[in-house]
Amino acid sequence: MTIKTFLKKIIKSIIYKPKLKKIGCNSYVLLPRRIINGKYISLGANSIIYRNSILHPVVTYGNQSFLPSITIGDDVYIGGFCQIHCMEQISIGDGCVISEHVYISDISHGMEPDLGRIMMQDLVSKGPVIIGDDTFIGYGVSILPGVTLGKRCIVGTRSVVSKSFPDYSVIAGVPAKLIKYYDVDKKMWIKV
Repeated sequence: MTIKTFLKKIIKSIIYKPKLKKIGCNSYVLLPRRIINGKYISLGANSIIYRNSILHPVVTYGNQSFLPSITIGDDVYIGGFCQIHCMEQISIGDGCVISEHVYISDISHGMEPDLGRIMMQDLVSKGPVIIGDDTFIGYGVSILPGVTLGKRCIVGTRSVVSKSFPDYSVIAGVPAKLIKYYDVDKKMWIKV
């Protein structure tokens, strides 16, 4: 290793390694970035989060307190301008590819008409968001609270995912629906 390569590696590890609960080797979060409550975020090895992304585990809101957890696996690519917000749990499996401008959240605002303005109501979680290993999330996708995507799913560009799908699903649309799935026994894709 040359001195120049060594210095680049040292500088990269200082600039692109924010303080998180855990950050694996060869993992980076590029600048500019916005990380709030980093001690609730774990990033596996060989993963990269590109510029202008926001990671925000919500610890308090009004009089509410939470124990959030954002867990990102090994070998994960997260494109620029992504937003990940949670009050409970968001888990992204190993080998996932998340394109640019993706929004993932397990948070909902209270929407009770008799309880005043929306922003004054308590936050509500409709369940964690779990993304299985080796899943591909297309550009501009929104993944809403309570969604579980199985391993090796493919989510089409600009889809809004409001319900769960099993392993090997190809989904797209607003709201997202099953387009086809991979039959492991027949070793072929089946259109729905």
